Amino acid sequence: MTMKKFLCIHGHFYQPPRENPWLNKVEIQDSAYPYHDWNHRINAECYARNSASRILNEEGKIVDIINNYAWMSFNIGPTLLAWMENEAPDTYAAILQADKESQEHFSGHGSALAQVYNHMIMPLANKNDKETQVIWGIEDFKSRFGRHPEGMWLGETAANTETLEVLAKYDIKFTILSPYQARRFRKIGDTEWKDGTGAKINPRKAYLCNLPSGNSITLFFYDAPASQAVAFEGLLNNGEAFASRLLGQFENKDVPQLVHIATDGESYGHHHNLGEMALSYGLNFIEKDETVKLSIYGEYLEKFPPTHEVEILENTSWSCAHGVERWNSNCGCNTGGRPGWTQEWRGPLRRSFDWVREQTTAIYEKEIKAFGVDPWEIRNKYIEVILDRSEENVEKFLKKYFEEGLSTEQHIKLLKLLEMQYHAMLMYTSCGWFFDEVTGIESMQDIFYAARAIQLANNLTGNDYEGEFVQLLEKVPSNLEEFGHAAKAYHKFVKPMIVDMIRVGAHFAVSSLFEEFPEETVLYSFSANSRSRDYHEAGKQKLVVGHTQLKSSITWEEIDISYAVIHLGEHNLFGGVRTYMGTEALEELHTEITKAFRKSNIYEIFNLMDKYFGSHNYSFWHLFRDEQRKIMELVMDSTLKSAEGTIYQLYENNYPILQVLHEINMAVPKQLKLPMDLAVNTKLINILSSDHIDLKELTKLLDAVEIVSVDLDLVTLNYIADERVAELMKELALDPHSPTMLEYLVNLLTLIKKGRMRPEYWAAQNTAFLIKTEIYDSYLSRCKIGNTNAENWCQLFDKLYKNLKLVI
Repeated sequence: MTMKKFLCIHGHFYQPPRENPWLNKVEIQDSAYPYHDWNHRINAECYARNSASRILNEEGKIVDIINNYAWMSFNIGPTLLAWMENEAPDTYAAILQADKESQEHFSGHGSALAQVYNHMIMPLANKNDKETQVIWGIEDFKSRFGRHPEGMWLGETAANTETLEVLAKYDIKFTILSPYQARRFRKIGDTEWKDGTGAKINPRKAYLCNLPSGNSITLFFYDAPASQAVAFEGLLNNGEAFASRLLGQFENKDVPQLVHIATDGESYGHHHNLGEMALSYGLNFIEKDETVKLSIYGEYLEKFPPTHEVEILENTSWSCAHGVERWNSNCGCNTGGRPGWTQEWRGPLRRSFDWVREQTTAIYEKEIKAFGVDPWEIRNKYIEVILDRSEENVEKFLKKYFEEGLSTEQHIKLLKLLEMQYHAMLMYTSCGWFFDEVTGIESMQDIFYAARAIQLANNLTGNDYEGEFVQLLEKVPSNLEEFGHAAKAYHKFVKPMIVDMIRVGAHFAVSSLFEEFPEETVLYSFSANSRSRDYHEAGKQKLVVGHTQLKSSITWEEIDISYAVIHLGEHNLFGGVRTYMGTEALEELHTEITKAFRKSNIYEIFNLMDKYFGSHNYSFWHLFRDEQRKIMELVMDSTLKSAEGTIYQLYENNYPILQVLHEINMAVPKQLKLPMDLAVNTKLINILSSDHIDLKELTKLLDAVEIVSVDLDLVTLNYIADERVAELMKELALDPHSPTMLEYLVNLLTLIKKGRMRPEYWAAQNTAFLIKTEIYDSYLSRCKIGNTNAENWCQLFDKLYKNLKLVI
């Protein structure tokens, strides 16, 4: 019997780009604690989890681990993949591998789809931006997955005919839309159309969309009720219920049909805790059902080409009932829970960005044509640089598309022009309009990109575009009284973040007080070549004087700087940075300032700073955010250690009293309880973070936890314990035959459990599962013939496996 029932689960995995546009790096985000930033946190909760997701038995024990990406359809935003490649390489590698494996499951079709580059709302984009978004999305996909994408995800599934024309033009076979985006449909060959509005279209078919150009594209309309149930109705609370709901969506007809849902990928683990396990259970459950086959869009399209055609409603999306107005006006769509708030800011914000686009486009078209290239063709090619910003690759790009003999200045100008266009597109990332307040991080991120584009425009022309942009932001209302309008938020959040080459020099100069950089080093998207550095120290005070050459890896802009920085203790830093003053002047500065430093004549040092650097003075506040944290940790180190010693001494001196209180069931007085909690938590954190975890000391402290009834900082302790066990498991994987390491891990895990800590052990479980797969059976074989060493190893490994909540 020919299989006619197919089921496909599509996950749209996406986070907006969060990088500082001047540094090309995501800076620390406190709200993501204990992770560095939200990308790292969501990776841990979702992206990585889906690459090695658990299937549990009735007792809640892990019986199998599968890569969900290999069995579902998915797209991952190019900007997120770029971050992942550098910051989460294991997840990135697992995703690429999943696409290869999926081709074995799905008749040669890969499970990965492309995405328009930075999640722009395509119907609101101009023609040039539409083309670049699609081309960049395709090229990014090809560079990672090694094949041309069959399908492409549109940001928010926002579509109109012009958008579909661009997809078809570049050989995209299909895309996925909401059923509410269909206008009318009919069987191919029929003359009469049927009304498709209000989701009347049957989502179990593929539909051909014929376009005015003569091209065509296939459209799949996902099952809206089932998709909504995943996102908002708790369907992922139970894997079997999830699978049963999907299996129940088939029609009772003997015809080819594809039941498919499309959901935010973050539903599987981030929005819904353990959602990835519901997904893996569901995939496994469906795979075992002989009446249904798991599939993906490319495979189904090959087996069952469209028998019906469709026309779409223009300018619609999956997340706005008013078409695409959520990204253009106060249409009423919002995330809710904010009485009295409006989104009147959305229209003025878009108009502000449109003004930036008009200004930068005029500059770009005028200046780039002087190099004898088509402005939009070369912008489309710039993805080759975005994908690999190494100097060797950029040189290759310049030689490939521009005539030889261009000067260094011309190369810098070209890169600035193209980078200006890059940020002028990033500022339209959809998340900037999706939420409720313009001063939120998503909208401000888009304003960061606009500010970077304007800075490059100023730099290229010498004109001031920032002033008019700020005036436009004054017309963008905020719901928060403290701001009133977006211009105030610009001055508070954006202005301090704007970086030029001198500011990078200031960061390097101040950082060099606390870190002796090698002669050549990399600072974010800049390289630094230290020509000279003289360091002096007197008690808590430090002085550094030097000369460094800096170069942007993005625009190739270079600067030669002289600097002098003094640290007076704590966060009190004062320095001067300027373009290189010359050997003679630098030597003179060094002589005079070190003389004043040795005399502790701070007043004279400040005078010398003014003399040699004028108004180019910098302080702690000019450091980049991560470096500020790093330096504060350094300057507070001795203070914190002293405080920790004092508090722990208090704990040790009063421990006998605490034991008595415990014996007579008397509560510890608050005056002692708080310092006791702090002392024990700090000591536990230090022990678990150490290179070698002292199990005896850990046992002693955990006994104290019970006696003193310590309120543990479980968020921090679980995170650290999880990280350390994962590291130790990696060590075990290097020598899995070591009974000593096995025993140490078993004892550590037992103590962690005793201490009421509950790490998730996700990475450790993956390693243990791999060890079991590779060598466990060979040890069992030796056990059967009475090998004592093998029996000892198996007993220890069994304990380790069970402690990690795995099933032998």
